[in-house]
Amino acid sequence: MNAKQLGKRLLQIVLVALGISFLTFLITYLAPGDPVRTMFAATGMMPSEEVIQETREAMGLNRPMLVQYLSWLQNCLKGDFGTSYAYHKPVAGLLMDRLWPTLKLSISAMFLMLLAAVPVGMAQATHKNSVVDYALRGVTFFGVSMPNFWVGLLLMLFFCVRLQLLPVVSSAGDIKSLILPSVTLAFAMSAKYTRQVRTAILEELNQDYVTGARARGVAEWKILWMNVFPNSLLPLITMLGLSLGSLLGGTAVVEVIFSYPGMGSLAVAAITAYDYPLIQGYVLWISLIYMLVNLAVDISYSYVDPRMREGRQRL
Repeated sequence: MNAKQLGKRLLQIVLVALGISFLTFLITYLAPGDPVRTMFAATGMMPSEEVIQETREAMGLNRPMLVQYLSWLQNCLKGDFGTSYAYHKPVAGLLMDRLWPTLKLSISAMFLMLLAAVPVGMAQATHKNSVVDYALRGVTFFGVSMPNFWVGLLLMLFFCVRLQLLPVVSSAGDIKSLILPSVTLAFAMSAKYTRQVRTAILEELNQDYVTGARARGVAEWKILWMNVFPNSLLPLITMLGLSLGSLLGGTAVVEVIFSYPGMGSLAVAAITAYDYPLIQGYVLWISLIYMLVNLAVDISYSYVDPRMREGRQRL
């Protein structure tokens, strides 16, 4: 990716982020409920209507929606995403505190997924239509059909309640607390990626260079790991980038089940409390992270596959 292409992608990210910010602000603006009453309710206060009106004017909530949006957007560009109604803290600080736990959980889940999906998918591809292949395909179909919340509850029942090996309530700083949420997220992902690895490996095994290498007497494991696997990385990297972005924004259910202090559980708490500034900041942060991860994946293509580099062709 050259500088011109990178500039276009960055411009696209800016435009998409503006669109997402406007839609998010519009939805929260049209949502039922009064932010001022919600803010006072979080503190346990029941002020008079006069105090509510004065607070609304002081916060600028009596202005037209477009004026409010432009003011909020201007503050966002300065790094100020507002103050949480429920936590009475800056939204940026709350999101930053929860970003690392969610990132750690996502990376752990992806590592476990790769640890399972790559060897199993390659075993399926090298034993196509065998008993092993059919058995593993049955397991992957079962894994894809199991929702995360059900897997998490089963793991919690077995390892936390019955065996009492792991804590029920997770914490961001404890390794033991990270195991079950990571395994829960990795379970369904492993089933999906195993099938993708199998498809990618089978496609490469049918290429002419594999036939030529076998004819020259090259060992099968060398062909598999030194030629076939590297050439099948491109679609897998694309899926990894999409999965990382999805995990950062889609771990809410698992985080709530295990009481894990991440961004997902924070977003659920914000929705429950009608904490509009926190909801707006969360959506904007996740969208930016998702787009930047996809940009990083596109940039990595030219390093993984030289054929993607401009002006070069691999013979």
